[in-house]
This record gives sequence, structure tokens and C-alpha cells, in this order.
Amino acid sequence: MSLTHQKPPRSGDTAQAGALSPAAQRLATAASTSTGLILAKIAMIGIVDATAIFALFTAIGREAWAIAAVVAVITLVINVVYFKRGWLPAKYLLPGTIFLLIFQVFVIGYTGYIAFTNYGSGHNSDKDDAVTALLQSNQSRVPDSPGFPVTVLDDGGKLSLLVERDGVQLAGTAEQPLEPITADELAGFTQLSFADLLGRQQEVTTLAVPMSDDPSQGSLRTSDGRTAYQYTSNLVYDEAAGTMTDSTTSVVYRDTGVGAFTAPDGTQLMPGWSINVGFENFSKAFNDSSIRTALGSVTVWTFAFALLSVATTFFLGLFLALVFNDLRMKGRRIYRVISILPYAFPAFLGGLVWAGMLNKDFGFVNQVIFGGAPIPWLTDPWLAKFSVLWVNLWLGFPYMFLVCTGALQSIPDELAEAAKIDGAKPLQVFRLIKLPLLLVSVAPLLISSFAFNFNNFNVIYMLTEGGPRLEGAGLNVGSTDILISMVYKVAFVGSQRDYGLASAFSIIIFVLVSIIAVISFKQTKALEELN
Repeated sequence: MSLTHQKPPRSGDTAQAGALSPAAQRLATAASTSTGLILAKIAMIGIVDATAIFALFTAIGREAWAIAAVVAVITLVINVVYFKRGWLPAKYLLPGTIFLLIFQVFVIGYTGYIAFTNYGSGHNSDKDDAVTALLQSNQSRVPDSPGFPVTVLDDGGKLSLLVERDGVQLAGTAEQPLEPITADELAGFTQLSFADLLGRQQEVTTLAVPMSDDPSQGSLRTSDGRTAYQYTSNLVYDEAAGTMTDSTTSVVYRDTGVGAFTAPDGTQLMPGWSINVGFENFSKAFNDSSIRTALGSVTVWTFAFALLSVATTFFLGLFLALVFNDLRMKGRRIYRVISILPYAFPAFLGGLVWAGMLNKDFGFVNQVIFGGAPIPWLTDPWLAKFSVLWVNLWLGFPYMFLVCTGALQSIPDELAEAAKIDGAKPLQVFRLIKLPLLLVSVAPLLISSFAFNFNNFNVIYMLTEGGPRLEGAGLNVGSTDILISMVYKVAFVGSQRDYGLASAFSIIIFVLVSIIAVISFKQTKALEELN
């Protein structure tokens, strides 16, 4: 018996080696998948790290050290968690935790911080920025100042002034003071022609280029694009004394700790700067008579709106659920589909549609249903409130109808049959058996519905914008405004925006909703124990 030495088959030679075994194929597939996952993970982490590095340098460049530290810590945690073997739960929990911290915890904490400041219109920066803005405003031409021949340059739509002083060419923009410029740098700009100067006259005449980093030296301005003159502010800042003096009136404005330079008669120079004011915003909300009156009126209407919205939608939804759950009714499926159609309609769009239908002059309701009668559905305080409740009923009853239908169908039929055998009438069966069991299931949803309507911004703002205006109010609020729409108006509507006061209102809303939720859930627990 002789032994013959054979060479192993070459890879890919299927004629001699045959196909890979199933086990080998599984190993090859697993190895390929593992390699792909590793490459995908490296690519993902690379994108995150690149974005973090960009954000880190941006934050450091603006001296935002807290943001830079947070970005660095988050990036380090991401790299450690995803490159370390194991820690599988952390890999799933980390993204959600980061987004929770950024979009929930940070937002709540920052809102709480703003509530204790005067941050808002005229107080949205620090003191140095406010001083610079004041010195750059109210400027007038320096008497007998010489004219500087200038050239107006364009760099991607951004205007600059080119001036020669002491044999050196200087260029600057509205944000960048005059600085020496080389011929190579100058080649990237485009000189405005006479036609361009005429076409952009408004931009040219309003362009003010700072002479230097010191705002007290003023700026250069031109009215014709050919000659510029030096302009300086009428205000003189004394950093040591903390005063700002108006050179034309000799009035001295002092830093009295209110976030603005204030004259002896109480007049303030704007813009001011943001400072910590303690509980002043909360005190203003309850002690200022005009704000207190508006806040009280809005709070009462908010509770009324939330309670009536929940009650009307619940009872209408329950009534329809009872009717459509009766086996004797024909076409129940068609009626159910029709009933839930408003639920599929976006709330903000529904508000806009109903606003047009309820228009006093050309709305469908007045023109078609009431024969052209000019009924002020949205401009009369009480009719506007009725309209808001009606539209919210139209939008909200399908949800309650679905909830009540499911709860009723979960109640065993044997209970109702046993009650009927004992002589109970249909109304007694509903009141003593079905309703208590239904409330056990529906009560938590009623509480959440109350909390939702308590902050139901869409219907209020899209239908009436909170109007009509509430007379005598010290705030920009209306008769149909609820607390959340009032906060929106205080913070974002109008020329005077008070973010600090709006944040204080937000905290008040949070406290109210929390108290209501705690009390309501205690009552729900008691209801469950009774059943």
C-alpha cells in the first residue's frame, strides 16, 4: 500500500476543491459583517469627533469655556463607550441620554436661569458690548474734520472702505476696524463703479467703518462714495467712574445696577446689558397691578379652557362611543370613520381653516349659514372664547371617541347582562357599572388631556392669535390668550421682548401643572381602590 502526497487545492479552483462548507460560509459572512460594522463605527465616531473638534475650536475662539468643556467631555465619553469592548447597554443608552441632557435638562435649567435676569430687548448682551453700541450710536461729524478720499469695495456683497492715511492703505468694514491691507489682499475685492454706488446708495451712506478698536475714536462715513469724514459719538464714557456723559446736553448717566446707564430723572440709555435681578420678574408678575390683572385674567381663562375642553370632548366622545357601540345601529363602521376624520387633521391647520370660516366679513359660517350676518366670532371677547372651545371640540372629540370605544369594549358583557337580570335599567347599568369601570381606564388620559389643553398653543394662536386685545393690560395679551400663548407673546411678539419675565411665567406654569397632576393622579389612585 503506497501513500501518495497530494497538493492542497488552490483557492478559487472549484473544480478540484469544491464549494465551501456551510460552516465556513457562515464564518466568512460573520467576519465580513463584523468588519463592516467596525468600519461603520469608526466612520461614525470620526464624523462625531470632527464635528466636536470644529465646535471646540469655535467655542474657544469665542471664549465660551463652559461650552468648550461640555463638548470635550461629551466627545470623550462617546469615544470611550463606543471603542471599549462590552458596555452594550451604554452604547444604546448614551445617544438618548445626551439628547435628553441637551434638549430637556439644559433647556429647563437655562429657562430657570433666564427667569432671574433682565434678559430681553435692550438687555441682551454684556456691559462691554453695550458701551460699544452706545458709543457707535448717535454719532455726528467731527467739526472741521478733514475729508479722506475713499474707495468703496465689494467682497461677496459685503461693503468695505479703502482709505490711504500717512502713505498706508487701510481697509475696514462695519464690523472690522481699519487695518493695513496688502496689494495681494486688495486683488480679491471689487471696486464699485458710479452706477453701482447709485444702485446701492442706501448701503453706502449707512456704512460706518470704525477708525480703530477704540470706539471713542469714532468711525468713517461717506455720503457720495468718494470722500469720507470722521464721525464720533456724542456720548463720552468714563470707565473709572462708570458714567456715560452726553456732550450735547451735559447729562450724566450712571451705572446704578439696573443694567443700563441711568440719568437722575430715571431716563435710561439703550441698549443696556443683562444682569441678575433675583426674584424681580416674579415680583413684577404679582405686584405690578397691570401685569397682575392680565396674569389673573389669563390664568382663569386657561383653567376654564382646559376644563371645558376636556369635559366637552369627553362627553361628546363618550356619547358617540355609546351610540356607535350599539349592535342595533346600522352603518356603524361608516359613522366611526367619519367621526375620526377631524383627528387626522393637523391642529394648526384646523385653526387656520376655521379662522377663515369664522371671518366676520366673508367667512363661510356668516355668509352661508347665517345669511351674511356680520357676527364677530373672533373679535368679540365672549364669542371668541366660544369659537375657541368649539374648534377645540371639533378637533378633540375623535380622540375621546376612540378612547371611550376601546374602554367600553373591554368591559365584559356579562356584567351588564347580570345587572339587567337583577332589574337594572339601561341608565342604571351605565351609571353604576359601565361609567365607574370606564373612568378607571380613562382617568389618566383625561389628566394628560387636561395638561395638553392647558398648553394648547396651536388652537389659540392659529385661530385668534390670542385676541381680541385685553384692555388695560400691561402686557401684549388678549381675551383668548392662555398662559403659554401669553408667554410666547411676551418673549417673541412686539418690539419689547422680555425673555426674563417670559421665563418666570414658564416656571409658574410648570408649578401649576405639576400641582394639578399630583392632585389628579392621587384622585385616580383613589378611584382605582374604590373599584
